[in-house]
Amino acid sequence: MTKTPCCVSTAENFADSCCPINGEKGKLVQLITLKSLLQPSALEQVNPNTEYFFCLTPDCQVVYFNGKGQTFSIDQIKVPVFQKEQRFDVPVCYCFGWTRERIESEINQTGQTSAEISIRNHIKAKRCGCEVNNPQGSCCLANVRQVTKSLQQNEKQ
Repeated sequence: MTKTPCCVSTAENFADSCCPINGEKGKLVQLITLKSLLQPSALEQVNPNTEYFFCLTPDCQVVYFNGKGQTFSIDQIKVPVFQKEQRFDVPVCYCFGWTRERIESEINQTGQTSAEISIRNHIKAKRCGCEVNNPQGSCCLANVRQVTKSLQQNEKQ
């Protein structure tokens, strides 16, 4: 079975752009995300007139890319990237300090975690800054739910 590209980039439409390394569809991120999270030497290479995408694939070293083939890898980012690193000290929530380790600790102690409720309360209070703190450039709640579910399943075993 041959793998067909997920999308084709054109100068007019980068919305379906794919990672030039693994061919997987990327997620559009705001320029402010790159400005906040790229190392200074990488930031010097950003084209502010180009759309950039986040590569979600865990085993790909690319974090950001554009439709013209430019890439920024994990060693060019100021923080470890949740989707790319499985360490327990890597943030799941970059705004409020929730890591896999912190969530696991709560689950081990109480059988549940307050992570999602806590984050939701902060979001309601307009305290989050996902576009500048989280490498994916958007809310972490789906990641928190994924980690919580996985850890709770492990706890039951």
